[in-house]
Amino acid sequence: MKKLFLVLSMCLLFTGCGKYSSGDAQKDLEKKLENTSNYQLVGEMEIVNNDDVYKYDVDVSYSKTDKFRVSLKNKTNNHEQIILKNEDGVYVLTPALNKSFKFQSDWPYNNSQVYLLQTLLADIQNDNKKEFKETTNNYIFTTTVNYPNNSDLTHQKIYFDKKMNPSKVEVLNKDNDVLIKMTFKKCDMKAKFNNKYFTLDNNMKVSKDDTIIEDVSKLDSDIYPMYVPENTKLADKQTINLDNGQRVIMTFEGDNPFMLAYQTAGVSDDSATVSMYGDPYQMAMGVAAVSDNMVSWVSNGIEYYVVADNMSESELVNVASSVSVIPVGK
Repeated sequence: MKKLFLVLSMCLLFTGCGKYSSGDAQKDLEKKLENTSNYQLVGEMEIVNNDDVYKYDVDVSYSKTDKFRVSLKNKTNNHEQIILKNEDGVYVLTPALNKSFKFQSDWPYNNSQVYLLQTLLADIQNDNKKEFKETTNNYIFTTTVNYPNNSDLTHQKIYFDKKMNPSKVEVLNKDNDVLIKMTFKKCDMKAKFNNKYFTLDNNMKVSKDDTIIEDVSKLDSDIYPMYVPENTKLADKQTINLDNGQRVIMTFEGDNPFMLAYQTAGVSDDSATVSMYGDPYQMAMGVAAVSDNMVSWVSNGIEYYVVADNMSESELVNVASSVSVIPVGK
């Protein structure tokens, strides 16, 4: 009788300890990454910007030699940008224009990223108050996020299937509205890449061959930021005719002076790489190059620049993000 009681007690003890916990899930994800030499993730990302929703096809590749390649293709206009990290640095590529920006940056480790396993794991590890939930098909972590230039993004829900493969990430604001959603359709933890896969030249050439961009030779309507800092207003606007297009320069004066310049984007004859201070930043309309006094990006055949000497980086991004919601055509 005593032996039977002991056996039953041990069964109850192990049953109680058998529940899959937050710590178990974190350890399994850590082990999964430690044992992975390469991976590829494919899916779709949605970004909400005011009343607009921007959709991207996302293709992520990683090599354990600390190389990353993130292809982001706008589903509306098929415009592709690539964030590339290799032994030479971090790049933002616009292959269709034959242009790239080079950064000496800590990307992707300096803030949250919805499409990279390393940064999702870091958010889980760094949040001592994270929540964990198990459903029929998923394990779900709820954690804080680190988006220094977007204070609206406060927390995220990370969904993993029962094999600890990512299935979905939702980034939310304080009202629990989903502002970014990443849905994963493929997860290959044994991917193979050739020696040229993460090189700048190969990505510029291959992606350029696959992308067609319509030339924009004229700016048919005004573009204006919907967000302008308080006590700041438009003071001057100039339109300059270029050899192959136009450039508009808008000067804003007041408590927070800045300049918005935009011009028709031309394809460079030779591959051009511009060195930048700062980091790549995912805005709704594409990947921007963000430094301490400028935000620049390309959208629908137009290059944009927001420049200010005495404005915070987050304020610059706020102005730049608001430009995207202005209709180009009247």
